[in-house]
Amino acid sequence: MRRVASELGAGTMTLYHYVANKDDLIELMDDALMGEVLVPPDELPLDDWRAALRRIAEGSLGAFLRHPWALDALTGSAFGPNGTRHFDQSLAAVSSLRLGAREKMELLATVDDYVFGFVMRLQTGMRDRDGADYQDPANFDAMLDYAERLLATGDYPHIEQLFGDGDRRAIWREVAASWSEERFSRGLDRLLDGIELELRRRGALPDG
Repeated sequence: MRRVASELGAGTMTLYHYVANKDDLIELMDDALMGEVLVPPDELPLDDWRAALRRIAEGSLGAFLRHPWALDALTGSAFGPNGTRHFDQSLAAVSSLRLGAREKMELLATVDDYVFGFVMRLQTGMRDRDGADYQDPANFDAMLDYAERLLATGDYPHIEQLFGDGDRRAIWREVAASWSEERFSRGLDRLLDGIELELRRRGALPDG
């Protein structure tokens, strides 16, 4: 609370006129973030469950990319009004599917798992355990040097086969650059394809 007060140029006790404690502040932060996730009602295509889920997933991804600290800092915070609206929007997205409550919740959780997993992989893949940022060319080159020393031992034949005889450093850089929103979109398509196939087999898709 002292740090927040310092950033705002206010006294610590002044904050307590607005929030009771740190937990209350975190819940307000979470609800503000969920406000960014919400899709404007006229932009949510409720006549197309796939498009609606995609729109919500992309909104969630965008919010977490803008606030990379949020995934860890806000874990476990209580639902506020915006979080509840987000849940309601998500249920609206799958309202046309012939599924029970548990099955709808499981479907939504599967999409959320993909979004959160992508964000976590993106964040952890760009830093080592000591916090060195691989987007810094010097740190990335150091990581490549270490990888090359490992491959030189001959103990990792499948990794060597994967990269072949070309410019392995260029390929490593290409792989690192592939952690993008385009890759997120391709993966989400594959996930939704699998969900749609299962729903079709079960006769759970809406008419038409």
